[in-house]
Amino acid sequence: MKEIETIERSQMREDIIPFQPGDTIKVTIEIKEASGSGEKRTVRTRTQAFQGLVIRRQGAGARETFTVRKISFGVGVERTFPVHSPIIKDIQMIQEGDVRRAKLYYIRDKVGKAARVKKKKFTS
Repeated sequence: MKEIETIERSQMREDIIPFQPGDTIKVTIEIKEASGSGEKRTVRTRTQAFQGLVIRRQGAGARETFTVRKISFGVGVERTFPVHSPIIKDIQMIQEGDVRRAKLYYIRDKVGKAARVKKKKFTS
């Protein structure tokens, strides 16, 4: 088992910011698009941002994933990302949320203002 842990530890990223469910984040990923066929096939890379609410974070080590939910044109869209994936270029914290749950599945049933999460207040 120790061999697996050492291999996983070598694949983990160090530049991931700490975030938790309830936070609003912007995930910038790199997408590779192929066009053409045969010898004229070209691969183009572009970056795409996905901004939304973190509704869950699960797993541990190199297999850890998180799910981000956003509303796009009135339709809820969820996307699950591996935390230590090489396609993730950047994760930015937009707003820290104040929630009491580890999994925010109840947000799926909420609409409009009810789907908002309270902003975390810092006391000094």
